[in-house]
Amino acid sequence: MNPAFVAFESERRIAAGDLGEVVRAAKQLLERRKDAAILVFDGRTSALVDVDYRGSVDDVLKRLPKPKPPAAEEPEQVEPAAPRGPGRPRLGVVAREITLLPRHWDWLAQQKGGASVAIRKLIDEARRAGGDKDRTRLAQDAAYRFMTTMAGNRPHYEDAIRALFAHDRRRFSTLIADWPADIRDHAIALAYSDQAD
Repeated sequence: MNPAFVAFESERRIAAGDLGEVVRAAKQLLERRKDAAILVFDGRTSALVDVDYRGSVDDVLKRLPKPKPPAAEEPEQVEPAAPRGPGRPRLGVVAREITLLPRHWDWLAQQKGGASVAIRKLIDEARRAGGDKDRTRLAQDAAYRFMTTMAGNRPHYEDAIRALFAHDRRRFSTLIADWPADIRDHAIALAYSDQAD
């Protein structure tokens, strides 16, 4: 399982863990070496985290964004102070508009519990059925983002991306074998985080 956040300084992974400890390690390195170029990545998506390193370690930590729960645990967003309308805001149920053809509305009207219950059941079923494919796609996307940022100018980068999306693990690993160890190992961990070894 990948850490929540990872920091790299050039080719070297300098910290991994929760955002606070990763940023603390990055700030301490910056205090020793002002010219260090540090990138902090979200460990699941490889999105870059923007960190303002000005001030003391405590100042930097106070400005960090609050962590969001993983998508599977994230409740639907309830718009604060919105006028009351359809839905059950206290339960996290919010009415939103969807567009369907008449035959879809007819089918939904015939379902037990009505349209809302039928749509929720269809979504839950689709999430369960597509879970493995979704995890694989998210892992590939995270590896692609990380590799583009950290290894876009490395030898065999484009071929490695092709192997990644072709699900050719052996070729992927071979193509990036000569990359710096921390970059190579993190790319592999991201690319195959959906698979048990």
